Amino acid sequence: MTTPMTPERLSVMVGVLLAILATLPRYLASGNQGRLTLILIAFAAIAVVAVFAWRMLAVEARRRLPRLLGRLALMLLLGLLLVALWQVLLSSVNELLLLSHGATLGLLIHALAMGLQQRSAWH
Repeated sequence: MTTPMTPERLSVMVGVLLAILATLPRYLASGNQGRLTLILIAFAAIAVVAVFAWRMLAVEARRRLPRLLGRLALMLLLGLLLVALWQVLLSSVNELLLLSHGATLGLLIHALAMGLQQRSAWH
């Protein structure tokens, strides 16, 4: 059974790439070269898959991608805002954690919202 590539999946892949980029400053600051190398290898692998995924999309699916990437950007901003609020409430704002955790939370919100939207469309 093969599953066709969808713009939703590609938008999540782009989100994963952005979340990886958001974690890089943390590992650069801590000097953890082993983890940094693994993260960069993962980034390269996902980027290659994303390029192939883009090429597999039909023309009409490619037209839906900008809207999904716009939603992803909004969810990333929402994630940053929520994590910033959380850190302010704990009175311990850490910019590097804010960036990586905010991007990760935004990606999670984006993926869950798309999953719930598709699930409701099936019913």
